[in-house]
Amino acid sequence: MVMTADELSAIEDRHPQIFQRPAYKRFWPLLLMAGTVLYLGYALWFFSLPQVLRESHWERLPLFLSQWISYDLQPEFRLDQPEITPKYLRFSALGENPNPDWVIKNPDGTYTVQVDGDAKSVTFDKTKAAITANGVTVPISLTGGKPVITGPVPDWVTVHDDEIVAKLGFAGEVRVTVDRVKVRKRFLGWANFVFDTRSPFFGKPAGEVISLIVSGPELRPGTSNLALAADNFWNNAQWQHGDVWTKLLQTIVMAFLGTLLGGIVAFPLAFFAARNITPSGVLSQVLKRFFDFMRSVDMLIWALFFTRAFGPGPLAGSAAIFFTEIGTLGKTYSEALENIDDKPREGVLSTGANGILVQRYGVLPEVVPVFISQTLYQWESNIRGATIIGAVGAGGIGLKLWEAMRTNSNWANVFYMVLLTLLVVFIFDNISNFLRRRLSRTLHDYNRLQAERG
Repeated sequence: MVMTADELSAIEDRHPQIFQRPAYKRFWPLLLMAGTVLYLGYALWFFSLPQVLRESHWERLPLFLSQWISYDLQPEFRLDQPEITPKYLRFSALGENPNPDWVIKNPDGTYTVQVDGDAKSVTFDKTKAAITANGVTVPISLTGGKPVITGPVPDWVTVHDDEIVAKLGFAGEVRVTVDRVKVRKRFLGWANFVFDTRSPFFGKPAGEVISLIVSGPELRPGTSNLALAADNFWNNAQWQHGDVWTKLLQTIVMAFLGTLLGGIVAFPLAFFAARNITPSGVLSQVLKRFFDFMRSVDMLIWALFFTRAFGPGPLAGSAAIFFTEIGTLGKTYSEALENIDDKPREGVLSTGANGILVQRYGVLPEVVPVFISQTLYQWESNIRGATIIGAVGAGGIGLKLWEAMRTNSNWANVFYMVLLTLLVVFIFDNISNFLRRRLSRTLHDYNRLQAERG
């Protein structure tokens, strides 16, 4: 069927909203796309992203990541002493009087340090050195005022005025000057995670340690080996397990206490803030603005304030969470109350019950499951938040984490605490989900039972 021009015109006149739409309705997808492009361009300019990306030290990222899962040992050999002997850092992971098998004193008086087996090593005495890596040996003369490479320089070797540096990848590096050779050798894993160098169990194989704990002679008179092993682990000076776990418990307690107190205070205030329950509109608006104020001040700002008031510690952290949760839970509680079905309340009211009984039997059964679910979610979220505010002195593992990061050399400990925090968040996330599911199932069964009775 072919329509005439008059018929088409008549249809357009009857439905102008379809055929004669305003320009902004016809072109809004194009305008939205143009606005998005303009905003992204503004963001690139405002944050100077091209310059940031160009000047960022991306080469440091692999080093930082490797330090999370590895450790290094740094023997240093002084060549200006009567006898060449290796020296290690004061708190070396090898303990006192280290004698690793990868530092070899040769019969001719030279030393060989195997950075990655025979494939990457350095051999030296007081007059010369030779660095081997990637199938190439680089000879270095030390007889002049500065080290000199007597041959081609590979790309993994950097020559400075008075130092030659060989970057050997993840395995480590070698630094050579005329008066010393310094080696950095990297190992996968966490050194001395269970027992530090002061422990009598240090350096012993796992089987021997278990044998000593089960049936061995007492290593410390009057103390069982099991108690001694537990004490050595808990008071490990390098990893500080006892302090870390205590701070982690502080974080959990801070989150629980702050959320609980915030919920207790927000619960009655929410009834006075809900428009459909409070008799005073002014009181409702005042309380809602109060909730807005309490939650608009970030938890971190509250933590800074209370740290100044009470000093560093978990009390400041608990107070910061408490004040933030008054605003957050007060708002969510009052909104839940405003969205209730009024029929149960009207039914209780028709029986002549007073105001308190109306709220008890007409409102609470409907909103309590919502309140509990929201509170559980906030508790779970505040465990993460308590870690952040700890960095400003509000106690918990956040402060410990910040102290480890500030050294810029203890990234394995940082990773350890990050993993513990993730584990705790995972556990409490599952606990919270389990409780919410049980609560939802209970509510469903309750409603079904009520419907059957009705």
